[in-house]
Amino acid sequence: MDTKSNPKFGFNILLLCLFLKSHISLASDTISADESLSGDQTIVSAGGVFELGFFKPGNSSNYYIGMWYSRQLVSLETIVWVANRETPVSDRFSSVLRISDGNLVLFNESNTPIWSTKLASTTTSGSAQAVLLDSGNLVLRADGSNASTSEPLWQSFDHPAHTWLPGARIGFNTVTNQTLILTSWKSSEDPAPGLFTLELDPNGSNAYLIFWNRSRQYWSSGAWDANSRIFSRVPEIRLNYIYKFSYVTNKNESYFTYSVYNPKTISRFVMHTSGQIQQLTWLEISSKWNLFWNQPRKQCEVYNLCGAFGSCNEVSTASCNCLTGFEPKSEIEWNLRAYSSGCSRITNPQYCNTAATGAKYRAPDVFQEIRFMSLPENNQSVVVGDISECGSICLNSCSCTAYAYDSSTGCSIFTGDLLNLQQLGTGERSGTTLYIRLGSALPLIKSVNANK
Repeated sequence: MDTKSNPKFGFNILLLCLFLKSHISLASDTISADESLSGDQTIVSAGGVFELGFFKPGNSSNYYIGMWYSRQLVSLETIVWVANRETPVSDRFSSVLRISDGNLVLFNESNTPIWSTKLASTTTSGSAQAVLLDSGNLVLRADGSNASTSEPLWQSFDHPAHTWLPGARIGFNTVTNQTLILTSWKSSEDPAPGLFTLELDPNGSNAYLIFWNRSRQYWSSGAWDANSRIFSRVPEIRLNYIYKFSYVTNKNESYFTYSVYNPKTISRFVMHTSGQIQQLTWLEISSKWNLFWNQPRKQCEVYNLCGAFGSCNEVSTASCNCLTGFEPKSEIEWNLRAYSSGCSRITNPQYCNTAATGAKYRAPDVFQEIRFMSLPENNQSVVVGDISECGSICLNSCSCTAYAYDSSTGCSIFTGDLLNLQQLGTGERSGTTLYIRLGSALPLIKSVNANK
């Protein structure tokens, strides 16, 4: 047969090559001692549920070792776990993930280890292999051990990122001093640990989940009712036909875990960059993730979401806006809806600057009037006769950045960065007028002269 004159032969060869390429990269769920992963190579769990390899988030130039749902199940790239969250690589083809001295280790372009399972040599005396399970758990086992009966040497379920998968745990172990928490990404293009975390009550006195912005708690699920199997502040769980929650506690550990009633359901919890926990379920018909519920329900309940001098607004298209006279410290981060860096002044106040130089004339700063605001934290109450005296006191104190006055509560002075601001609706009675100190060069609404 003349193969050159047979177009079907060439087409069949092309299909065979494409199949072999796919077969080479997707056939195995294991990285053994004599194997490695680099470039576009991946491993896939035995049932084809999860895939692990290098990925690049959004428009970032960095690459990470991550785990995502197989594209055969979820058409949208959905990362559920990241190994090297704080140490990305720039070239995935010259970086490699392999077994080294009984550990799973990621080496960068310079062949420098930048991430590892960090097991002691006494734990990994023999060779090991990494296996990706259909549960989304990446486990490191002693080579030749029984996968169904032996305890893993290391597992990704003990090192969660921002996603809580069915079968994984949120809690702590008092013996190993290990805490299992969810931590948000820094932004949609940076999987480094962000500000927001979800964890089990660290005191152990109550079974409930709490949210933190660094060291500040801003929401809790309420106590766990073992009989009704619900959290008191999450009534949606009562109607939840998807998940079955369980709470386990003993002298060694305490944790929450959950399963799905229908094993074919693809669902997950995510500690989002917004500071909210989201329950999402994949809808195959519409090829999108459906948000079943999220907490806290209101975005502005997330503590200090907008950073210093940023104001949260529930009805605005953008959750955060800088106060008048301020601009985002990082335009790139704000465009990604990561607002924690806050805002900086466009023009610095002049009054204290001229006072420091000994100038005879000190240009009065102006105060921007912003109505229907929640007041910042750490206010200092001052006894005054009227609003003019309140403003003068603030103006003559170089550390004062804002003031507020109400006939019933009196004068409040605020110093330093203004945190946790919220723009309230016109019908909300708790709203107060806040006066923000700005430079004298800006043509603003209300000014207070030091000589008044």
